[in-house]
Amino acid sequence: MNVPSRMDLRADKCSIERTLDIVGEKWTFLVLREAFSGVRRFADMQATTGAPRQVLSARLARLVDEGLLRKEPYREPGQRQRDEYRLTDKGRDLYPLMVALMHWGDKYLSDDDGPPVRLTHRGCGAPVAQHFRCTDGHDVSGPREVTPVPGEGAELRSA
Repeated sequence: MNVPSRMDLRADKCSIERTLDIVGEKWTFLVLREAFSGVRRFADMQATTGAPRQVLSARLARLVDEGLLRKEPYREPGQRQRDEYRLTDKGRDLYPLMVALMHWGDKYLSDDDGPPVRLTHRGCGAPVAQHFRCTDGHDVSGPREVTPVPGEGAELRSA
């Protein structure tokens, strides 16, 4: 049986393209970085990201609409009710992507004195590292050890 190649498949069904459609913008990644660091309030996110107010508001609204963040109301004494932004399971599932971007930046873009942040395991203090493994438990060192095959949702391009 002839297995279609990646070139034979419809590009608009690509999971990478669909993901980038939601998160593939600088301010969105910075908002997610802050959410993963425990920052939940608009003013704090604006201060740590430097995002213009309208940009931050639009990014937060999109992340809520897409189900990556959820709003949770809070009220400081004597103040009006406001919303905090908390990661959903869908949002938390982006953590490995964020760590991969950070590690790449640490390797190729850090200043001579090293990366600005190191991730350590809360339980023991050891550095956090990412590894690829197949479901049979074999380490996968890179793209040359991976074969893309059409998935259940693949569709062939029209001729």
